[in-house]
Amino acid sequence: MDDIAITDREFQGYRKFLYEAAGIQLTDSKKPLVTSRLSRRLNALGIRSYGAYLDLIVSGKEPGERQTAIDLLTTNETYFFRESKHFDLLRDLASRAPAGRPFRVWSAACSSGEEPYSIAMVLADVRGSSPWEVFASDLSTRMLERARAAHYPMERATHVPRKYLERFCLKGVEDQAGTLLVDSRIRECVRFAQVNLMQALPELGRFDVVFLRNVLIYFDLETKRGVVGRLSRVLAEGGHLFIGHSEALHGIAGGFETVMPTVYRRAGVSSVAA
Repeated sequence: MDDIAITDREFQGYRKFLYEAAGIQLTDSKKPLVTSRLSRRLNALGIRSYGAYLDLIVSGKEPGERQTAIDLLTTNETYFFRESKHFDLLRDLASRAPAGRPFRVWSAACSSGEEPYSIAMVLADVRGSSPWEVFASDLSTRMLERARAAHYPMERATHVPRKYLERFCLKGVEDQAGTLLVDSRIRECVRFAQVNLMQALPELGRFDVVFLRNVLIYFDLETKRGVVGRLSRVLAEGGHLFIGHSEALHGIAGGFETVMPTVYRRAGVSSVAA
């Protein structure tokens, strides 16, 4: 399959498919990404062109294969405690929150789970006996399976504070050397589910903090407004929205106050339409 090129027409078909399925805009520079992500799958299925595979996933005859294609095209690498300033602020917010009700956090694009487990470690540390909840979602079912397994290469844990490594992680030995397993006390406190941010959200309740990091960069303006609008309605008044270091809400959403670059506080009812 490596010597089979994707045509411009086929690539345009994948652009349309991914935008309709996930709201993600593929630029022309992403053509090599499409081929690198899909070539092994085509080879496994014995399909000899990218066009034939596109026909398969858009036909609706194989919904499982459609989800596989989405998984392959939307997967992004991450690591524990990425952008440490966010976790410093989370620690402060959680420690000051009322003890009598759950402090709720949503990792809205959790990928393989490092982000929600990082959140859970912080909350387990600072909330003590006070209640807290972490909900984590992703569009990719494959990533959600990895997240639930909570088993990672040790290099993903470079930024985990040592006290958290010792308290909340199990170091692999023998044939598992070079890996870590998140302790069951943390795993059991994180609830995972598939959520498509492009669609109306299920009943989730209100959150004190929502992490939506390194997601908006893939969307066009209209899609960004819709996604942020939906999330703003499940964010408690005074709640915080964390986004990626290359993202901003300027021109996207009303009803937010800037706390620091990439962190916003919901000041009132958002004016963004879904």
